[in-house]
Amino acid sequence: MELGIGIGWRPEIADEVEALTGIDWVEAVAENLCADHLPDSLVRLRERGVRVVPHGVALGLGGADRPDPVRLASLAARAELLGTPLVTEHIAFVRAGGPLTASPRLEAGHLLPVPRTWDALDVLCENVRIAQESLPVPLALENIAALITWPDEELTEGQFLAELVERTGVRLLIDVANLHTNHVNLGQDPAKALDELPVEAIAYVHVAGGVERNGVWHDTHAHPVSEPVLEVLAELRSRVDPPGVLLERDDAFPPAAELAGELDAIRATLRRAAPPAGPRPSPRDAAHAGDGDDAWNAGGDGGHAPAAPVPAGTRDRTAVAQTALLSALVAGTPAPEGFDHRRLRVQSRALAAKRADVVAKVAPELPEILGDGYRAAFLAYAGGRPMSGGYRRDALDFAEHVLIAGGPADPVTRRRLTYWWQDRAGARPPRRTTRLVRAARAALVGK
Repeated sequence: MELGIGIGWRPEIADEVEALTGIDWVEAVAENLCADHLPDSLVRLRERGVRVVPHGVALGLGGADRPDPVRLASLAARAELLGTPLVTEHIAFVRAGGPLTASPRLEAGHLLPVPRTWDALDVLCENVRIAQESLPVPLALENIAALITWPDEELTEGQFLAELVERTGVRLLIDVANLHTNHVNLGQDPAKALDELPVEAIAYVHVAGGVERNGVWHDTHAHPVSEPVLEVLAELRSRVDPPGVLLERDDAFPPAAELAGELDAIRATLRRAAPPAGPRPSPRDAAHAGDGDDAWNAGGDGGHAPAAPVPAGTRDRTAVAQTALLSALVAGTPAPEGFDHRRLRVQSRALAAKRADVVAKVAPELPEILGDGYRAAFLAYAGGRPMSGGYRRDALDFAEHVLIAGGPADPVTRRRLTYWWQDRAGARPPRRTTRLVRAARAALVGK
């Protein structure tokens, strides 16, 4: 199925996306959509014939646990609501701990890499099969960017993806910006990865911007697409004509004209890199000739036979390893053996910064109340307080932590933070009269 050229839909740029010309489809973060109601902007886009693909970020299919049935049902409901041809997720783990390790549940708040080992592959494949059986449309999985690598890996990224596709029939969402990130940070060759992975399984491609700081590439989705990322896109296009290519932007949103310019650069790259006589066939292409469309249209699993159960003890070993790593990143426990300690510190800081940014979005009153002190206060809190629930819970826990510690020092700011926390932490939302009284009181003390 051909998707064409698309852009990531975000509420902050909804108007700009609607105004762009030449957009065939959009992608929306699944967890940010209600299961029974679409934003008006997406409704209008669908009425114009623009496809909407839900992109999940919270399943954690690379985690040791089997996929959460509630999360799977939620993703399936959004697929039904949107009438989408497929749904997408990530090859990553996002939480660890819990019953498999008899330890507290930890949330990363971001995507973390799975080890490219046979154990991890066994777990991932079974989790993917469970997800495929629960979803009404095919599933595609995205390669992620990484700041760290696991010790004693047994497969390259391309080999890992090829095995995953071979076992499950899952489609691939290849992020060329992530391939570039892993080239800078981990020394992995994007061309080699593209040579090894099954390009005929690509459902679509992500293109996004980032920035390099102190020799580390940060996949920010908040900067313009760089020339090295477009070069990786050209490498991919020289091998295959991807069904879809999408521009991602998640923060620091530019004017519509800049978004249009980046889309034009993507189109130009695809044109320049196209082989004169069509896509260059690979041995895998020949072996699977004709499989692509059938697998795409066959439903969740592309007609593959059920995968073998995960061998006994594999999930337990995976759980222990992932919990040790995540605990080192978010709770300050000793680093597991074999990891680069400097890179772990970089990853730990990146996770804390991500938490601060997202909490500021879901609870914008907090940076407004705390002003310039918000970020430093949150990072200090995050350094010793792992996230155990969602970001809204994290916002409440942060405010409570600040208040219990005696802050903020300014009494007016402290009262405003107290009222904010009380309004949201109670068993029931405050009545309208209570909210009006508190708002009036906050206005008076703020003068």
